[in-house]
This record gives sequence, C-alpha cells and structure tokens, in this order.
Amino acid sequence: MEKHDKQPLKSGDPVISIHGLYKSFGDVPVLKGIDFILAKGENVAILGKSGSGKSVLIKIIVGLLKPDAGEVLVFGKQIDLENRKVLDKMRLRIGFSFQNSALYDSMNVSQNLAFPLMMNVKNLSEKEVNSAVEEVLDAVGLSEKINEMPSDLSGGQRKRIGIARTLILKPEIMLYDEPTSGLDPITSAEIIELILEVQQKYNTSSVIITHDLTCAKKTGNRIAMLYDGKFVREGDFAEVFESKNEEIRGFYNYNFIQ
Repeated sequence: MEKHDKQPLKSGDPVISIHGLYKSFGDVPVLKGIDFILAKGENVAILGKSGSGKSVLIKIIVGLLKPDAGEVLVFGKQIDLENRKVLDKMRLRIGFSFQNSALYDSMNVSQNLAFPLMMNVKNLSEKEVNSAVEEVLDAVGLSEKINEMPSDLSGGQRKRIGIARTLILKPEIMLYDEPTSGLDPITSAEIIELILEVQQKYNTSSVIITHDLTCAKKTGNRIAMLYDGKFVREGDFAEVFESKNEEIRGFYNYNFIQ
C-alpha cells in the first residue's frame, strides 16, 4: 500500500484543532465561535439536539463545507486553505461513518469495501484487495456477509459494514455521525462496543456526533455539549451533567436511558 505523506504523532498531540469557528447558512447562524481540540488516541463525543450544528461541524472538518470565520487545523494544516490535491491526501487519513451507512445498493458487501481501496490505492493485486476486505470484515464481526447485498442486511449490519468501509484505508481519525441512530438498544450496544474496539485495534482518534447519551457515556473519553451553536460544557460524563444549566439538565432528563 502507498504510504501517506505525514509526520508521526504521539499520543496526546492534537490531530484536530479548531479556534473561533463560525458558520451560517444565509441569515441563520449555526456555529457561533467554536473552540475544539481532538488529541491523538482520544474519543470525543459531541452531544446536542437536532439542528445544533453537530453534523455541520464534522463536514467542515473534512472540507465538505467551508467556515465563514475561524481556523480549522487537521494534522496541522488549515483545511479550508489547502488545494484539492493536499485535501484529498488528508481525507485518506480520515474515516467518515455516515448516519445512513452510504453503501452502494448495486454492489455486494465485498465490492462496497473494495471500492474505496481500489479508487485510492494504486497497483494493488487482487489478493491484497481481498485480504484487506477480509481483515475489516473480521474486525466488524461480519465475515460471513461478504457476498450479501446491502438490501439483505439489517440496519445494524449496514452500520458495521459502513464502518468497515472507512477502516479499509486505515484512517487515523474516525468521524461517526449518529452511529446508533435508528437502532434498537441491543444493536446500539453492539455498535458502541465496536467503536471502542476500533479505537483500541486501529489506534484511531474519533469524534462521535450523537444525541444518544448512552453512546456518549460509553464511547467518549471526553464529552462536549453543543447548544445554540456553542460548546456550553465539556469534561467527562459526570462533569458535563452535574451542571445546573436548564438546557443541559433538560437534555439529560429527556434522553438518558440507564
């Protein structure tokens, strides 16, 4: 496999560093001065209600949206100022797990997984591609689904395959957009466990966008609460929800399932 152009990072070094980030759509402000750091090897769960700007934030991190103001550094590079070639190289180091899994309906599981590898890594043999597909399928516990079509998979299995597809390029950063959304409690627990396994096995640094407090509590080394376009509380789960802030308490009371 080709090696990406990168400097080695140590545990605790920032892989994402955001300062004074603003983003509006027309006259509607969404992000209102965001400061955020993700360290190497860390999982940070970002909590917030629908429409609070969580998904907008991760789309800015991967360069799908441009900030109106502020600085967004990924691997030390200001992502909105880089040219397309540099941006494409950076994106190979970032795995984006979409809320709807974003699998190609016309491809079976093996083809879905092989596709990003063959598009981005040149001169791989068929044996190398097959080996990589088998490795990530084993990592998500779905080796037996290799020839199935997405339509034949459950919602939880599609989530797992979507995560496997991001892992095949061995990203350093994982961005999870509502990983447990629409899943039953048992399947949600399996996805939560998978997120933790990915962190350990692949030494990833992860941002987990969620409104699921159980997911945040179990996956996040740190939790950041996004409300009305700003981070209003940050720390471990207890530190965040010890707040007397009415919005934070209301979010807890409405969402949390013991």
